[in-house]
Formats: sequence, C-alpha cells, structure tokens
Amino acid sequence: MSIVVNITAWILPHCGESSEYKMPSKLKEKIAKHAKKFKPKLVLSKLRQEGPAGARRFVWFLVAFILYFRGWSVLSIINLYLELAIFLFIALPFVFKYTPWIQRNLVFLPFVKWPKNVDFNNPAAEGLPATRNFYLESEPGVTLGVWHILPQSSAYDHGSDNIDEMVEEQLGDDKTIILYLHGNSAHRAGPHRVELYQVLRAMDYHVICCDYRGYADSTQVAPNETGVVTDARAVYDWVLARSGNSKVIVWGHSLGTGVASHLVADLCLEGISPCGLVLESPFNNIFDEVRNHPMAWVWRKMPWFDWFFTDSLAKNDLAFVSDQRISVIDCPVLILHAEDDAVVPFKLGKALHECALHNRGETCRAVEFKEFSGDLGYAHKYICRAPELPKIVRDFEMRCCRDHD
Repeated sequence: MSIVVNITAWILPHCGESSEYKMPSKLKEKIAKHAKKFKPKLVLSKLRQEGPAGARRFVWFLVAFILYFRGWSVLSIINLYLELAIFLFIALPFVFKYTPWIQRNLVFLPFVKWPKNVDFNNPAAEGLPATRNFYLESEPGVTLGVWHILPQSSAYDHGSDNIDEMVEEQLGDDKTIILYLHGNSAHRAGPHRVELYQVLRAMDYHVICCDYRGYADSTQVAPNETGVVTDARAVYDWVLARSGNSKVIVWGHSLGTGVASHLVADLCLEGISPCGLVLESPFNNIFDEVRNHPMAWVWRKMPWFDWFFTDSLAKNDLAFVSDQRISVIDCPVLILHAEDDAVVPFKLGKALHECALHNRGETCRAVEFKEFSGDLGYAHKYICRAPELPKIVRDFEMRCCRDHD
C-alpha cells in the first residue's frame, strides 16, 4: 500500500516546518482506518466472459480434422493433443503462478515499445507542437520521462534561453491541467494517446503525461503497483507545486485507471483531493480483468483458474482494486467506456460504476458514466475520436468547478 507515500513532501512546504513535523493524529487515524479496508486479496466480484458456447471444442476438432486430411494418423493426433494439454494446462499455468517476473511483464507489457525510434526530445515530430520534454526523479534511482503539452492559446518560444522556466510558469495560468496516466504497453507517444493529447490541447488544457518506470526513456526497472503509483504521485506533486489556482484533473486509461484510482484514493485520504478523476475504459479490479481478457480465452474454463492465474497477483504487488479504492474517492468522477471494448469488457466498467454508487459516502461527489455505442467502433482506444467528447469533458470540468453536483 502507498497510502502515506510522500504525504510529508506535500505538507512540509505548506506549513513551513522541517523534519520535526508531526502528522495530525486525526489524519493518522483516518488513513489507518481506510488502509485496513483495502484488501487486494479480497475479490469483490468474479465476473467471467463466457464467449460462444462450444468454441474451444470446435477449434480443437477443426485442427484435428485438418491434420487428419494432411496425412496424420489418429494416434499421432492424440499424442500431439496430449502433449499440448500438458504444456498448455499444466506447465504454463504453474510457470505463470510461480514466476513474478512473467506476471509483471504480462500485466504491464513494458517490453512493447511501439512506435519505435521515437525522439522524445522532439515531440513536434509526433504531432505535438509547443511541447516540452523533461525528466523527473520519482524516487532515488528512478527517473521518469515526461511531456508537458501546452494549451493551444499559450505562447511557446522553442529557442528561448529560459524556455523551461517559462513553460513551468504557465502551469499557473488558470487553465485546467490534465495529468494523463497511460495504460500498459507502448509509451507516451502511442498514436491513440497523441490523438487524445491533441483533443485536450485544442480545448486549451495543459496536458502532463509520463512514462512509468520500465517504459520508454524512463529508468528500466521492473514495474509493480507500488512503483507506478509512486511515479504518478511524483508527477502529481510536481504539477501541484506549480499549478497555482489552476484546476488539476487526473485522467487514467485502461491499466492507467488502476494507477489513477490508487493515486486519487491516496490523495483523498490525505485531504488533498484533485478537482476530478476521469477513468477511460476502466476495469473494476485486476482479477476480473485477467478472467475476461482475450488472452485468457484458452484457460478460462479450466478448474482452479483463479488459483493459477489471479491469486498470486496480490502477493506480487499487482492487485489493482479500483472497486475498493473508489469508495474513498470524494471528488467528481467521470467514467468513459465503449460497448465494443474487447480488451477491458464494457461490463467491467459498469461493475466499477455500480461499486461507486453503492460504496461511497453521501458527501462524495457524483460518479457519471458515459457509454459509447459499439456501432461507433471506438473499442478500447479510440473514445478520443468521439465528436461529443470535448463537450462531455467540458461539462465535467464545469462540474469540478462547483462545490455541488
């Protein structure tokens, strides 16, 4: 848990104290009370995507049929299927369960570095003018690559000697700041991510996006939940220290919704909630996401699926439990999900919304759910192409400005 990560880093500059600062006892009690509620091993639901009935049997039969007509004997086909069964349903599940390195890489996919040959020091080549690339220390030994994309109306002189100071100062210009936390695989220059940055920039927002540890040009250390949330918190603290009166909204996509929910839950418990939280294509918890991910189709109906594939995730610090954390998030929340999302099924976003409606206190701000028809083809990555998205976001921003819903 990172409930108290960097809390003193935020409080000390505001109270003018040194290392002698002591956290108020009431705040300690509040954090301790809610920290006990977050139990990654406690799964609130067990949703499972069943898929077409008999599809697996049909595939096995079809392969056997093809092999038979290509000259394979029945005995050879049976031997092949026995070997495949041992490999697929015994060897691979055991390897996954007892190899944390494999679990981390399959959850985060940091080795998928696409598009390749990106010059992060030249964001303009990726279609992002008026963008500054810089590096930020998350913790000792871990440095993050960050882009700051300026609003469309902001001045940007790339040749200026003090460009870094000028850009940082503009964070306090009263224009809304979006802290974008991306999902797994690729990096901050992923094409669908750049499309969203362009939409938000055209709306005259600042956009801050980063790559977690293990991704792109950030320090190459293995990511886990604690690590990536620490990274997100470091970037958030950097933004907050320079934002002045500007509103800060945290936006997570896909796996980034798990990071964003964890970060914002921590902030809310510390009494420094952001102005709002946007969850794009979210899952309710990592366990249901694994059960319903397309890659799990082969194993989904096997006995002891959870023992092999989900039980060890919490032990290895990979338990993103947004459905638990959202219970303490008191700022306005906007959930965006497309019905044709095959990577994070639509029903997982709905499940998260239901948890938010039933588990949050009366003083918490409203959670709004916006769904997009499957006929539009936005799927998992392209809600950014919805013509109505700017209005949805603008209305949400206005709601964040008010002290009531």
